[in-house]
Amino acid sequence: MSAPPSRPPGDEVLRLKGETMGTSWSVGAVAPAGVTETALLAVIQPELDAVIAVFSPWEPTSEISRFNAAPAGVWALSQAFWTVLDASMDLADDTDGAVDPTLGALVDLWGFGPPGPRIGSPVPPEDEIAAALSVSGWRRLRLNRDARGAVQPGGMKLDFSGIAKGHAVDRVSEALSRLGATSHLVEIGGEMRGLGVKPDGQPWWIGLEEPPGAPSARTVAALVDIAVATSGDWRRAFEHEGHLYPHTLNGRTGRPIDNGVTSVTVFHASAMTADSWATALTVLGAEEGLALATAHGLAAQIVVRTEAGMVEHLTPAFVAMMDEEEA
Repeated sequence: MSAPPSRPPGDEVLRLKGETMGTSWSVGAVAPAGVTETALLAVIQPELDAVIAVFSPWEPTSEISRFNAAPAGVWALSQAFWTVLDASMDLADDTDGAVDPTLGALVDLWGFGPPGPRIGSPVPPEDEIAAALSVSGWRRLRLNRDARGAVQPGGMKLDFSGIAKGHAVDRVSEALSRLGATSHLVEIGGEMRGLGVKPDGQPWWIGLEEPPGAPSARTVAALVDIAVATSGDWRRAFEHEGHLYPHTLNGRTGRPIDNGVTSVTVFHASAMTADSWATALTVLGAEEGLALATAHGLAAQIVVRTEAGMVEHLTPAFVAMMDEEEA
């Protein structure tokens, strides 16, 4: 039986919110005596700014933009860049490329990157898809661990949209803990991490994101020393000739996913890991994704659109978590 969470460091929940990475963020934190909202923001904002400075392809001077524009060669990376890239490559290996950090050219091609939506037909022609695929693929990216560097083969564009928000959540959470605000809930664009409990002893209760039209009641979960991430096809997508094209791309085909998966939710101690696994399971689909998530002991929910309506698939760890909260 796990030990109960420690008493929070104060008697009040301080709340802050703002915008970052093209989305919103919010924090509820129980801070030690004397720590104000201004002090909390002073540790939160630098972490958010640092993530943008490293991982935002919308910023032309960011580290990822510089790598993407670099000529062929070995390029040294910052520790933050290396940590996220290394984690992405490990998961690419575990999922046979369902998470692939090298799909930036395809992201741009399909209108989801910094260049914006395509002019004319939103669906690119086959030859342009093939050209983008030719400079993509996680197996083509080589890492130099001794130099903490990556080999730019020429023309490759990295993209961390499936992991960056979770990484930012973890960074903010860790910064708050260093300040002494060890009980908190951090949320960035729907990805969340909760540590400790509130002053009244209650956990950080959150409602899981549900796809539009979901028939079931919204699931409520307690975040105590755990993170949750949801990948959904309604967040960023376009419709063309009656077909939905979500922003999650399948690196094997060079196209947006078309497997019926509308929503994937994953719980994990790390928001970055939960975020990346949610993307991977979305690409893999219900059958393959559920089997792999179960094999890795993940608490995951996969929702699929079918002709009969939405069907929910749960891993054993997810079911056990829900049973524990209802007990």
